[in-house]
Amino acid sequence: MEQRVYILRHGTTEWSLTGQHTSRTDIPLTVEGELRARQAGQTLTALRPAGPVTVLCSPRKRAQRTADLAGLADVVTEPLLVEWDYGDYEGLTTDQIRETVPDWTVWSHPCPGGESASNIATRADDLLERVRGADTDVVLVGHGHFSRCLIARWLNLPIASGVHFALDAAGITVLGHDRGVPQIHRSNIPAWQQG
Repeated sequence: MEQRVYILRHGTTEWSLTGQHTSRTDIPLTVEGELRARQAGQTLTALRPAGPVTVLCSPRKRAQRTADLAGLADVVTEPLLVEWDYGDYEGLTTDQIRETVPDWTVWSHPCPGGESASNIATRADDLLERVRGADTDVVLVGHGHFSRCLIARWLNLPIASGVHFALDAAGITVLGHDRGVPQIHRSNIPAWQQG
């Protein structure tokens, strides 16, 4: 069976609720975010076959807490998994940014003082090279925009194609292959909810 990669976005934070761009700011999960992180662990258990797995996690507290609450073991902190650095736009919503830069999106415009799309592509490709070298399935616990970039690069698409892939807080996307061709097996699976 070919390798599968499970991308888990961290649970909800106050800023993800308000749409504020969050890269370097290390804010905690909300109570709801913690619940969804636990449920995401149940979802991963249901999706993954039993067996060894490599778990890589962003160093940000919101991702580390998500991995912990999801019950993931032997987690390795991976600096390449940090969120896109929004530079001067850190903490701002898209509407606030558009007051000075009409039609701005992270996919189509630069982030002054932050990372460029070419920097992100290099970082994503470096991480995926490491992932492909693993002899197990891999779980990546990270953030919204960068995770969507990973999905695009897995498919050999440009970074800007990440706009086409949704990934909600505590959502899971499963990447794999069809006879050697990269594909998305499942997309934006919500955390399993009891009741």
